[in-house]
Amino acid sequence: MITEFRIRMIADNDVNAVIALWERCDLTRPWNDPGIDIKRARSGSNAIILIGEHDGAIAASVMVGHDGHRGWMYYLAVDPTVQKKTFGLRMMRAAEDWLKAQGMEKVQLMVRPENEAARGFYQTIGYEEEPRIIFSKWLNDRH
Repeated sequence: MITEFRIRMIADNDVNAVIALWERCDLTRPWNDPGIDIKRARSGSNAIILIGEHDGAIAASVMVGHDGHRGWMYYLAVDPTVQKKTFGLRMMRAAEDWLKAQGMEKVQLMVRPENEAARGFYQTIGYEEEPRIIFSKWLNDRH
């Protein structure tokens, strides 16, 4: 069954609804201000935020960008009330298409190790786990 679902770029009046979606999906963290993340993604030409609308409401989102070498995806969210309707898959394919149009040949994303549901989803749609060690350093007073 095909469910009515439309994907488009985020608009100014969508920001609060997208942040609320991310919060419902437990994607936000105290050390990352989602409003700033959205503003940064929208300020350049190397990133976009796509949203998926279902029944007149924002039901899904994904932030996608690239560094000129590889694509990266963040904040894939599907409202818990409409999960399992292929919205996540459709958002990922739209993000992948955008990256291909930007000339990117590979996309990467990070998943917290304890997030088994996300890991299973990405494996189901063809993503492979690559063993890497990530180093980081806060450039401000946060720890």
